[in-house]
Amino acid sequence: MTHLHQALRLLLGFLWLAPSVALAQSAPPSQPTNQVFTLDQCLNVALANQPVVRQARIDQEIAQANNQVALAGWLPQVGVQGTAQHYFQLPFTIFPDPTTGTLTPRQIGVRNVTTVGLSGTQVIYNNDVYLAARSKRFNNQAATQNTVNVKIATVSDVSKGFYDVLLAQRQLEVFSQDIARLQRNYRDARARYETGIADKTEYLQAEISLNNSLTGRKQAQEAIKARLAYLKQLMGLPPERPLALQYDTLKLELAATMDTAVALNINNRIEIQQLQTQKSLQDITVDYYRLGFLPSLSAFGNYNSVFQNNSASDLYRTRFPNSYAGLQLGLPLFTGFRRTQNLRRARLENTRLDEDVSNTRNQINTEYATALANYKGYYTQYMLGKRNLEASKEVYEVINLQYREGIRAYIDLIVAQTTLRTSQLNYYTALFQLLSSKVDLLRALGELPTEY
Repeated sequence: MTHLHQALRLLLGFLWLAPSVALAQSAPPSQPTNQVFTLDQCLNVALANQPVVRQARIDQEIAQANNQVALAGWLPQVGVQGTAQHYFQLPFTIFPDPTTGTLTPRQIGVRNVTTVGLSGTQVIYNNDVYLAARSKRFNNQAATQNTVNVKIATVSDVSKGFYDVLLAQRQLEVFSQDIARLQRNYRDARARYETGIADKTEYLQAEISLNNSLTGRKQAQEAIKARLAYLKQLMGLPPERPLALQYDTLKLELAATMDTAVALNINNRIEIQQLQTQKSLQDITVDYYRLGFLPSLSAFGNYNSVFQNNSASDLYRTRFPNSYAGLQLGLPLFTGFRRTQNLRRARLENTRLDEDVSNTRNQINTEYATALANYKGYYTQYMLGKRNLEASKEVYEVINLQYREGIRAYIDLIVAQTTLRTSQLNYYTALFQLLSSKVDLLRALGELPTEY
C-alpha cells in the first residue's frame, strides 16, 4: 500500500507539472538583455545585418541572373505552335480543261485545317550573344567588387562609430572621477568656511568647478546615447536592441600603432579595380559595335503535323506530316550609320574612363597623404598626451597632499584638478582619434580588412 500511495503521488505531481513543462519547452529561448560586443563582433554583425551590404550581395545574384538571361541565346530555342482554321468559302483558282483547253475556275483546299508544329533554332554566331559571353566574367567581377567596396565602407564606419562610443564612455568616466574629487573638495571647503578657517570664495570656486564637471558629465551621457544609436544603425540592429561594448585599453593602445613607412600601391584600392573592370567591359562594348557588320548565322528546323478534312468530325483521322531544316544568314547592309555612331560613342566613353582613372589616382594620392599626415599628427598628440597624463597625475597627488597639510592654497589644488581632468580628456581623445585615423590610413592604402 505504501508503494501504491507513492506511485499515486508521483503521478499526480507529474500531471500537475506537465502543463508548465510543456509551456517551458514550447517557449522560445530568451534573448540576453544586455549582450556585450567587441569590435570584431560589431563588425561581424554589421557585415551580416547591414541592409546596404545585404543589398550588395543581392546585386551579385542579380548580375549572375542577368548573365544567364543573356547567355540563354546560345542554347537551342524550341517551341510548339498550333493553328486551327475553318474556311467559310474556299479559295478559287483557274485550271485549263484537259480536253478543250478552256479555263475553268475550281475551288481548292479543304474547309478544316489544323497544324501542330515543333520548331527549333540554334544560334551559330550572333554579335549579341558573343557580347554576353565575353561580358559574363566582368559583370560578375564588377558586382563582387561593389560588394567589397560596400564592406570596406561599412567596416570603416562601424570601427570609427565604435571608437566614438568608447570615447564618450571614457569621457563620462573622467567627469565622474572629477566630480567625486570636487564633491569632496566642496565639502572640505564649506567646512573650512563654516569654521572660519577659509573665506567664502574657496568653496564658491569648488562649487563652480563642480557644476562645470556636472555639465560635462551630462553631455557625455547624452553623447553616449546618440552615438550608440548611430552605431546600431551602422550594424543593422533595431533601436530597441540593447548594446554594450567590451574593450581593453591596453590592447587598443597596442592596436593603434602601425608602420607608416609602407608605400602606397594604388592598385590595391578597390576604386581602381572597379574602374579597370569598367574599362574591360567598355573595351568589349567597343568591339561589339566594331564587329557589328558581321553576319549572324543560325540553324533552324521544323516538324509539322497537318490535319485536313471538309468534315470536322473526320478532321483528325488522317495526318499529313512534313519536316525541314536549314540555315539562316543575316547581313546588315545599311543601318543609317547607327553602328558607326554607336562605335564613336563607345570609344569616347572609353576615353572618358581613362580620364576617370587618372582623376581617381590623383584623389587616392591626396587621400593617402592626408590620412598619413593625420595619423602622424594624432600619434604625436597621443604620445605627448600620455606623458602629460602621467605628469598631471603626479602633480595632483603632490599638490593634494600639500593642500591637506596646509602648505598649498586651494587655488593650486583647483588648477591641479583642472589640469588632470584636461589631460585625461586630451589623452583619450588623442587615443581614439589615433585609432580612427589608422582606419582611414588603412583604407587609403587599400589594406582595410573586410573579413572577420
